[in-house]
Parts: sequence; C-alpha cells; structure tokens
Amino acid sequence: MRQPNMQQMMKQVQKMQADMAAAQEKLKEEELEVTAGGGMVTVKITGGLEIRGITIDPEAIDPEDAELLQDTITAAINEAIRQSQELAEKRLGGLTGGMDLGSMGLGGLGL
Repeated sequence: MRQPNMQQMMKQVQKMQADMAAAQEKLKEEELEVTAGGGMVTVKITGGLEIRGITIDPEAIDPEDAELLQDTITAAINEAIRQSQELAEKRLGGLTGGMDLGSMGLGGLGL
C-alpha cells in the first residue's frame, strides 16, 4: 500500500484552509431574515451569527402581555441562529467534502 504524498496532502490542506477562510468571510456578509409570531417579530442575522436588526410590529406590543412578546422575540432569535448555522454548515461543509478532518489528525490546523 502506497504512503500518501505528505507534501501534496499539505498543499491540499492549505488550499482548503484558504477556501474555508474566504467562505467564512463571505458568510459574515450574507443576511437572513427570519420571522416569528406570524410576522410580528423579524430578525436579520448574518451567516456569521451577527444580529443586524430586530423589527417588532407595533401591534405585537401589548403592555398587558409583555411575556408573549418576549417569547416571540426569543423564538425569532433562536430560529435565526438555527438558520444561520444551517447556512454556514451548507456553505462550509461543501468545502471539506464531508471529510472528518479530526480523524485525519488535522483538527489542530484550525479546520
């Protein structure tokens, strides 16, 4: 059985790292818009998990039921985070081809 060419493997790993870094930078600029409560709360979030804004429909503001609004905001933010992470996984997962880099002993390379 042939031994892998370590120099070629390292070049591939370095290219993968560069591609991952570029994709992560691009994710920071991609925005998702997520709503909850039938559109009462809208959260804008980047693929880098930065909240860019929260919009609350004035009709959602009921001084008698602040808990409902709090729950709706929490639900919107949690869904925004979930969708942002899903977007990142989709974008970055394609770069590694589904490889488990940790099992190759490459986990310490920041990949």
